[in-house]
Amino acid sequence: MSQSSSPVSPVRLLLELERRSRRSAAELPHKLEILEMWNGIAFRINEKMYMAPMNEVSEILDLPSLTRVPNAKPWVLGVANVRGNLLPIMDLSGFLKGANTRQHKRSRVLVVNHELVHSGLLVDEIYGMRHFERESWTKRLPKIDSAVAPFVQRCYENEERTWMVFSMFKLAESPRFHQAGI
Repeated sequence: MSQSSSPVSPVRLLLELERRSRRSAAELPHKLEILEMWNGIAFRINEKMYMAPMNEVSEILDLPSLTRVPNAKPWVLGVANVRGNLLPIMDLSGFLKGANTRQHKRSRVLVVNHELVHSGLLVDEIYGMRHFERESWTKRLPKIDSAVAPFVQRCYENEERTWMVFSMFKLAESPRFHQAGI
């Protein structure tokens, strides 16, 4: 048995594979545009649509069983036991407009946990997450109620509608929100 060809070295074999791979590889795009997105939770209070920044809502709950709080303002619905922790539940419409939400099966509670405030806020309905290009925001606000104005500083626009961004953190920092007793 004679050997007519010499064995191929592993280094030479790897170099040949690299050469073939480079020859058949697709070219990378020349410019990759990365859009920065803003995410929020869409919700409704009465007939108005708002969005809360994702980082300002820690969770969304069905309305839990409540225990009334004596001598509390009408927008303080009560406290609930949520996984062993007491959570005060406030009616956001009641706080803002003076007329509490008519509770129904689509009513939800947005939980806010900011500094020393840990509260649930009842809203009429949640519409899920919305995503917007950060560049689509505007400070040009539609006409809004004076009670809501301190908590809305910008909005996002898309083909669907103008979405007002409601700051849960600004609400939690509001002195009026801290005055829940009669």
